[in-house]
Amino acid sequence: MYYIGIDLGTSAVKLLLMEESGKICNIVSREYPLFFPHPGWSEQKPEDWFAQSMEGMKELTKDIDRAQVAGIGFGGQMHGLVTLDKDDNVIRPAILWNDGRTGEETEYLNTVIGKDKLSQYTANIAFAGFTAPKILWMQKNEPENFKKVVKIMLPKDYLAYRLSGSFCTDVSDASGMLLLDVKNRCWSKEMLEICGITEEQLPKLYESWEVVGTLKPEIAKELGFSENVKVVAGAGDNAAAAVGTGTVGDGQCNISLGTSGTVFISSKNFGVDENNALHSFCHADGSYHLMGCMLSAASCNKWWAEEILQTKDFAAEQAPIQKLGENHVFFLPYLMGERSPHNNPDARGVFFGMSMDSTRADMTQAVLEGVAFGLRDSLEVARGLGIKIERTKICGGGAKSPLWKKIIANVMNLKVDVLENEEGPSMGGAMLAAVGCGAYPDVETIGKKFAKVVDTVEPDPELVAKYEERYQKFRTLYPAMKPLF
Repeated sequence: MYYIGIDLGTSAVKLLLMEESGKICNIVSREYPLFFPHPGWSEQKPEDWFAQSMEGMKELTKDIDRAQVAGIGFGGQMHGLVTLDKDDNVIRPAILWNDGRTGEETEYLNTVIGKDKLSQYTANIAFAGFTAPKILWMQKNEPENFKKVVKIMLPKDYLAYRLSGSFCTDVSDASGMLLLDVKNRCWSKEMLEICGITEEQLPKLYESWEVVGTLKPEIAKELGFSENVKVVAGAGDNAAAAVGTGTVGDGQCNISLGTSGTVFISSKNFGVDENNALHSFCHADGSYHLMGCMLSAASCNKWWAEEILQTKDFAAEQAPIQKLGENHVFFLPYLMGERSPHNNPDARGVFFGMSMDSTRADMTQAVLEGVAFGLRDSLEVARGLGIKIERTKICGGGAKSPLWKKIIANVMNLKVDVLENEEGPSMGGAMLAAVGCGAYPDVETIGKKFAKVVDTVEPDPELVAKYEERYQKFRTLYPAMKPLF
């Protein structure tokens, strides 16, 4: 049997076809436009997601016996606001995770309602990207549209609704709305009241692997699939990627060095740090996870190489770097402000400590180290909660650099496991579908079976000691600069 994973991204939908054994048979990507109607705004048309997903599934399955497709699962961009009216029409374009219009609403939630209350209700505080501030914005700025709202959903849930007719979401994606009582995996009555909405307007909650329905007959006919194809709830992109990399069960860690950087830690137990520096969300495996998100990771290195050094040859820039743990130049990686752990949109990038003998290679090294130090900030918060991490998996574009992996292993003092396959959310979606269809007993089993480690970067005790000293100095730089941002 075959399983389809649909990763609904910001620039494209990526579809993956997987056999029960985990073998990837085909991958297809279909793009759709992103709209910026005003500075800082970011929107998409949900209808585009559906149209491209349908075309993508036809292309994905053109060379197989389509009767063998058993299940469809999702990974998707989180936090986006999709609203439907009584006739199931989209009321306005979806407001996305990277939309910055909700400054006032976020401020209102964090200061007037109060961070303590928000954390008590939802285990998190408000960020501009989350869904609740967007609902408040729509209520205030588009009252006519707001009156029409019958259904509120997240981006991937719109696909599930169009494919199966099931008005559903999963707990991992719902955690990023600031409407979910994360600890108890149910909607927060207090937050619904604050946002002026009812539970009837929100989807039914499922675990990520649970079956929400089967394909509508007309959809099955158009795709050439059986009407018995099961649709599972799926997960938010970070949780789906964690499933895809086997970051499931207790005390597992995954570091993603993409445009942004994340430290994702799975945990059997629910936990919140006192400053809400990390997101505390439900995981797709039935337990919980903590996540630190830095806004600029691999994008810092791209900016330094392409904009400043005017080169695309990243490897050549890293080649002269020999001495690790002895660099006197520091870099604060806050080119887009910072989310975890500082939650400061006004923070900015800084080079510190140059002298007449500082070289181009020292500066490049400082950028790589600055990102590693920034990620360690999130790891330290998790360690402060008593979570013991000894090794991590690594994925994302930056993970292709052997030097960067070595720096991370020694800055974090973690064994860094490199995986054979790095498909992330689309693979996670297909794996969740396989669990929902009964091919595997649970998410932890399939996650551990499919994650094949092909290399491990070990920390070197001497380098770890040197980097410990550098990191303690790095930690003092942000508080010293904060008044200047």
